[in-house]
Amino acid sequence: MRTLGLDIGGANLKASDGEALSVSIPFPMWLDWKRLPVALSELIDQFGAINRLAVTMTGELADCFATKSAGVNFILDAVVEAADKREVLIWQSGGEFVDVATAREITSLVAAANWHALATWCARLTTSGHGVLIDIGSTTTDIIPLERGVAMPTGRTDPERLLSGELLYFGVRRTPLIGVLHTATLSGVERPLANELFATTYDVFLVLNELPEQPESTDTANSRPATIEEAFSRLARQLCGDTDEFTRDELREFAEQCRATLIGRGVSALRTVYEGNIPETVIVSGEGGFLAEHLISKCFNGSSEILNLRSTLGELHSNCACAFALARLGTEQPEEIAWL
Repeated sequence: MRTLGLDIGGANLKASDGEALSVSIPFPMWLDWKRLPVALSELIDQFGAINRLAVTMTGELADCFATKSAGVNFILDAVVEAADKREVLIWQSGGEFVDVATAREITSLVAAANWHALATWCARLTTSGHGVLIDIGSTTTDIIPLERGVAMPTGRTDPERLLSGELLYFGVRRTPLIGVLHTATLSGVERPLANELFATTYDVFLVLNELPEQPESTDTANSRPATIEEAFSRLARQLCGDTDEFTRDELREFAEQCRATLIGRGVSALRTVYEGNIPETVIVSGEGGFLAEHLISKCFNGSSEILNLRSTLGELHSNCACAFALARLGTEQPEEIAWL
């Protein structure tokens, strides 16, 4: 039974066979939702012969949908169409797969359940004692406590998880900088930021050389290339200026302050989640793993074993970790529950 994990997000579609191949493609749900069945079919086709789809989603939060329930049902319809008679499993945050019909009845548990699938699989890597999973992606950060091989979240829905600190709404690419800072101190002068989407955390980590340039990508605040040169321009624009008005040293200073603020928020949440119980194992995943390492160094002082999925699984699998986990979990399921 060859299973494909599908993580259907609001900005990206991710797929993994849990073995050799993981793929992530940009997909702005709020703009292209009508193309979702076609986009999923094209993504599935990249993996050759597939018997089963194991699916989770966060795209239901896109503002093209009036409610989460409407979004979940639309995405389920698209999955069924793209499945083309393949078996379909849907993960829900109660901790198990259900069929599509059942998923429609429990949309609140199906919505934004990708983190739970990843935590369920990762928890198996910590068979004793305390553990924690830190997954930092392009948009969000998940901090999930693990206990003796089981994921032990306080919250199940996104509002609950925001309250508990287990969900932080920042990532290493898509977060607007005005949501990170309101002022920045450059050369000793405190300067306000424009209350506008002029730059994102992607620009911060480009100029700090923590994310690689992607000249072919225009998934940026101004739809210009994801290069260091353009990132400096976007950072200057966030200050209502340009690169003639601010030096590169000043703009790096701005970027460093943004990074320090993100680290501070992550450290505060991490300390709240583990409640003083130093974890024996910390599992790191997502393309923001380098940021997670900053959080760990400030919280645990080398007392925990660090398991970075980028090192153990490779960069592509780590960046698509939820889809990878779904593929592994889905392969274990008996065929009789995978109804359309």
